[in-house]
Amino acid sequence: MKRALVTLADGFEDIEAVAAIDILRRGGVNVITASLGETLFVKSAHGIEMKADAMLMDVINDDYHAIILPGGGLGTQNLKECEPLLDRLRAQKEAGGFVCAICAAPTVLEAAEVLDGETVTCYPSCVGEISSKVQHVPVVVDGQIITGQGPGAAVIFALVVLAHLEDHRKAQIIANGMITEFK
Repeated sequence: MKRALVTLADGFEDIEAVAAIDILRRGGVNVITASLGETLFVKSAHGIEMKADAMLMDVINDDYHAIILPGGGLGTQNLKECEPLLDRLRAQKEAGGFVCAICAAPTVLEAAEVLDGETVTCYPSCVGEISSKVQHVPVVVDGQIITGQGPGAAVIFALVVLAHLEDHRKAQIIANGMITEFK
């Protein structure tokens, strides 16, 4: 069974986190949610409190096929300030695993120095913080890097991650069941 880590920092973008967790679990991926805070409870950008499965430091060194970073302004800033996470992102890429970020979170990939010329997408106001080429499209896959543009792209982003972790057919089945167009 494939494993994915979804990081949850106070201020995370609600729909980006929940879409990834939900769609990957529907697709049979073992998703671990991890809190960067001092408790398992993490507050989203829109005031929804979510209970993570684990504390980040307790699961950070486990093996994952993908690490997924939801965006959100404050959430992204909190991700950038977590040095162990930045180190783990570098190790994930070196090991050949997927590194996935949506909305403002691709700037965390920049901060972690895991972008090596890969093309990405991100929330439009974050383009200036990324040295790589940025496409203004919902989702970009370049090697091990999968990025999404923002909340409106959250479902497609999660389906693309699922397609890369499992296969396109499984992602298509999940999309069909959700009445979502996916090619």
